[in-house]
Amino acid sequence: MRFSTAFIPTLKEVPADANVASHVFMVRGGYIRKVAAGIYNFMPLGMRVISRIENIVREELNKADAQEVLMPASIPAELWQETGRWQKYGPELLRFKDRKGSDFCFGPTHEEVVVDMVRRETKSYRELPLNLYQIQTKFRDEMRPRGGLMRGREFIMKDAYSFDVDIDAAAISYKKMYEAYKRIFTRCGLDFRPVEADTGAIGGSMSHEFQVLAETGEDKIVACDTCDYAANVEEAALRVSDTPGIEGGGELTRVETPGAKTIAEVCDFLKVDAKQTIKSLVFMADGEPLVVLLRGDRSLNEIALKKVTGATELFKARDGQAKKATGAPVGSIGPVGLSIPIYADLELKGATGAVAGAGEEGMHYTGVDLERDCKITQYVTLRAAEEGEGCARCEGTYQSYQGIEVGHVFSLGTVYSEPMGCTYLDEGGKSKPMVMGCYGVGITRIAASAIEQNHDDGGIIWPMSIAPYEVTVLPLQMNDDDVIDAGNKLYAELKALGVDVLLDDRKERPGAKFKDADLIGVPLRIAIGKRSLGEGNLEMKWRRDADATALPVEGAAEAIANAVAEEKAKLANS
Repeated sequence: MRFSTAFIPTLKEVPADANVASHVFMVRGGYIRKVAAGIYNFMPLGMRVISRIENIVREELNKADAQEVLMPASIPAELWQETGRWQKYGPELLRFKDRKGSDFCFGPTHEEVVVDMVRRETKSYRELPLNLYQIQTKFRDEMRPRGGLMRGREFIMKDAYSFDVDIDAAAISYKKMYEAYKRIFTRCGLDFRPVEADTGAIGGSMSHEFQVLAETGEDKIVACDTCDYAANVEEAALRVSDTPGIEGGGELTRVETPGAKTIAEVCDFLKVDAKQTIKSLVFMADGEPLVVLLRGDRSLNEIALKKVTGATELFKARDGQAKKATGAPVGSIGPVGLSIPIYADLELKGATGAVAGAGEEGMHYTGVDLERDCKITQYVTLRAAEEGEGCARCEGTYQSYQGIEVGHVFSLGTVYSEPMGCTYLDEGGKSKPMVMGCYGVGITRIAASAIEQNHDDGGIIWPMSIAPYEVTVLPLQMNDDDVIDAGNKLYAELKALGVDVLLDDRKERPGAKFKDADLIGVPLRIAIGKRSLGEGNLEMKWRRDADATALPVEGAAEAIANAVAEEKAKLANS
């Protein structure tokens, strides 16, 4: 492609609403343009990146015996009502009516549709296993879309669904997809970790997220520094200790703590460590209040709390709700004397000599003994995993990372097949529900994640496998016939060798061409200047490197094509 005829509208200004690198550079580089909040046009460069990612996904899923289909984006409500998700999914589900008044939704995921497809056509165990996938636009009405493609409302996703005769067979399908995902993200040039995760709104019994490690990631994960165990902080296993997390002594004593409301303020006033305190959090579970107790230096795992309470709707109580439920203002709430349910983190079992709120403004207790002074409903692990804690699988230690979720695999069991009557006849003629798996890849999020991991102040540094072009050729003096001819000749030779090349034939200053090349992020840049050309050389520079090297004009096309092939092979074989 010639830059002079390409639609690549680069910008110098940083978009006002962009606060992460991928959003900034995809807009400035002419990859995307905003249409509405969380909804974007994909310009030609953007589409080239998306197509490359899709091709990698297709190749790996086809190798894993998955078959591509395409299901409708508009889904009738009746299918979602069969599983109960029409009522449960929440405001992220875009619901609408057709001209006849029938209810539909714009599919955020397609479990119901694919189950309906399979139950109509598949009847015997001989037709299983079956794995179907599609690459399609989805819509989830995020309340606060942000980060460009990192969290949009409309996005491109690959979703796949496996159907098996039993749990053991489903585990084989799950493993095949898990391994396919590792190959996909490796080929895309991403530094990632598969981590154990919550099944969320999809449901099921087991799941893994594939997290790209990046400082701008919204997800918190921990990974062992010794073994290969990694998990979302809300799913990470914690070591169980027989030693209480707080040990001390003394009688239960009320002390004045004027103006001290936060854990830090109480610790400063009483000259104690946060590890000696108990914080009391009030939550509303399906409209009813409860209190959660954690050691003062710990964070709550809300997913664990939701699981133990079985609540459909769970949220932190507002100040007024908390005071009504406990009789105390926020900052002074404590477990002593409470009559509402109290869920205490397992680490606090047997805790003595603790500091906690005394249920009165400006007052706290010291010497709290939970067994003696409080009525605990249940002890259960409620804290989130943190860096520095011991790994539950080995003697190693957890390290913490920020992650961007680019893929998720779920073992669904019969969560969808049973209520929708998706069954098969076994060898004995008995009807049984199919056992399912569900597998998602965020195509557009892969593009954004790759930029978050691969950029500098000048722009994008694409991995070769998903770059819009593999090579960009820059003739620097467009008023010099020799330079122009050399550029055209190299461009034609590279195309003939199968290299995807962008020729910057614009009548721009060299500095402008270099800046746009860095911004767009094509992996390999070949500059053709009058001086170097006179010496029989071109200038070759990898986008990731600081320095350029001289490349002889003679045989340049073959050398460049070989360099591109070697780079692609590294990603494919790493």
